[in-house]
Amino acid sequence: MNIKKHIPNAITCGNLLCGCFGIESSFLGQLDLAFYFVILAAVLDFFDGFAARMLKVSSPIGKDLDSLADMVTFGVLPGFIMFRMLIFSSSITGNEVSEFFYLIAFMIPVFSALRLAKFNNDTRQTDSFIGVPTPASTLFISSLGYIVFRNFPNPEQYSSSSLQFLNHPYYLGAITVIMSFLLVAELPLFALKFKNFGWPDNKVRYLFLIIAAVLLILFQVTALPFIILLYILLSLIVNLITKKKTIHS
Repeated sequence: MNIKKHIPNAITCGNLLCGCFGIESSFLGQLDLAFYFVILAAVLDFFDGFAARMLKVSSPIGKDLDSLADMVTFGVLPGFIMFRMLIFSSSITGNEVSEFFYLIAFMIPVFSALRLAKFNNDTRQTDSFIGVPTPASTLFISSLGYIVFRNFPNPEQYSSSSLQFLNHPYYLGAITVIMSFLLVAELPLFALKFKNFGWPDNKVRYLFLIIAAVLLILFQVTALPFIILLYILLSLIVNLITKKKTIHS
């Protein structure tokens, strides 16, 4: 029995387990713990593909398993995190909304499933992405959950914080709708894949990584939502520059 061919799938299953544990944490209202599971899952999601390429054991089963694990961790889990955030925001701020409004959170799993299905069948997404990747969407949402959970333990602190807009149910609903749309939008985004390490071919990637590192050092977890927004913004700028060059050439 060749054990090494099972190593990437075992790593993928670790990603899936992180998603399950994260869902349980969100049920318990422990959004900080759910965020930690998302981070660990993102690391495992990177290394399962890396291990498969290094060991040269890629397989159709591994590809399908990766998508199924991603659906749980980067599709279902962020939906439950947002659901818990909506309930939490209503209770701590006193902004009562219909119980049906909370269900808007589950737009995220639905559109994540569409995103993953499109990714698996879209040949344009070998070297870049079309639409926001599900891990980026999940990092954005789970980091908001972490910030809310860690910074607003009581109504008095919430009402005096400059971040209070993050914990209003209607703002969270708007974030849910916008992020769901971005998952499936025809929006080209650069991938952090280096074919070489030269500056001319990777200057946008290096610029993004440098700014992201500085923001993380200065603001820790609070920087993550802004890093995801920076990623989208830089991609838009690159697309505009590319289109202008194409028009003038």
